[in-house]
Amino acid sequence: MDAFYASCELLRYPQLKGLPVVIGGGRRKEDDLLGKLQAAYPDGEWTEETFAERLDRIPVDFFPRIEGYTGRGVITTATYAARQFGIGSAMGLMKAAKLCPQAILLPVDFDRYRHYSRTFKSIILDIAPVMQDRGVDEVYIDFTDVPGGQREGGRVLARLIQKSIFDATGLTCSIGVAPNKLIAKMASEFNKPNGISIVHDADLQTLIWPLACRKINGVGPKADEKLKGFGIHTIGELAAREPHWLVENFGKSYGAWLHEAAWGRDDRPLETASEPVSMSRETTFERDLHAVRDRAELGAVFTRLCEQVAADLQRKGYEGKTIGIKLRYDNFQAVTRDQSIDGHTADAKRIRQVAGQCLKRVDLSRRLRLLGVRVGALVKAGTVVPSTDRYIAPEETTHEQAELFFPDN
Repeated sequence: MDAFYASCELLRYPQLKGLPVVIGGGRRKEDDLLGKLQAAYPDGEWTEETFAERLDRIPVDFFPRIEGYTGRGVITTATYAARQFGIGSAMGLMKAAKLCPQAILLPVDFDRYRHYSRTFKSIILDIAPVMQDRGVDEVYIDFTDVPGGQREGGRVLARLIQKSIFDATGLTCSIGVAPNKLIAKMASEFNKPNGISIVHDADLQTLIWPLACRKINGVGPKADEKLKGFGIHTIGELAAREPHWLVENFGKSYGAWLHEAAWGRDDRPLETASEPVSMSRETTFERDLHAVRDRAELGAVFTRLCEQVAADLQRKGYEGKTIGIKLRYDNFQAVTRDQSIDGHTADAKRIRQVAGQCLKRVDLSRRLRLLGVRVGALVKAGTVVPSTDRYIAPEETTHEQAELFFPDN
């Protein structure tokens, strides 16, 4: 999907189309925007009811800009107009504010994005039923046995998918068609937004080899820097290296994979029925928080995370046996703790209780920048014997700050 989160927001606020918009920072606070409108129009033109009905009529000048932003918020995605200024996903909002201070900042609305994610995937499944889910905004589709899937090298079916998604949602997507998942992934980036790219086996040298090695899904920043250290910048230069040299310098498994990837070889099948092993929610705070001095705020966040994980589990029909927490301190050190219970659960109160016990096993005297809750060892709901709800105590219980932090543990 093209700039998925931003595109979902532009459906809500069409007046922002063509403008630099970034999605990120804190959670949605509609009241802030409504308050500004009510102050500017004291005659009562903007009420909660009219606000919900007239989002497309909110003047552009009323939307917040990132100019002067201070905090540690991170961009989730940005419109293509914002990307022209060098703004991209995972960039800090403070850095983006320097690159494009006039960009409009919208907070995330994950419920909305999940709705559109489910919608576009159901449309695809009606057309091409062999599909691998790759997250909220991306899928792999097997065209092989779909009627018309081979016409014009797959272009006809790709057009049908694009049109069907757009007609139903107003959203655009870019599609790469190739003999395997590796090349299809790369091809999907060739003609964004709303593009279709067809890559045949014979196109490897002309279309793939000139690309940077980083374009291979599986070559991360560290591997890319190491390749550059050997003078290897493009996929073609990588393909020219002997397999034994790659194995010698990158290890038996990864070196062999690099050789295969450079030659466009990938025999991975589509995984249409993968089961999640865990579900989690986490949040990074706008400022570092302390377990005692910020007890109320942290307690509210903690409860909300547990409720969100429980809601995710219940919506998808899973229960978990291992409950854990993740903390990141102000020095960026991260710690995790988890605890298994007797039986499986998707209950928010139970998750909060056990996660709270995990918090007693970490240092809460230091300030926190991130808090997360995770439930693992998942099974389908109703497939195991109901829990006896017996709590298995952790091996160690320390740091009584947790009692102040989360008094209901």
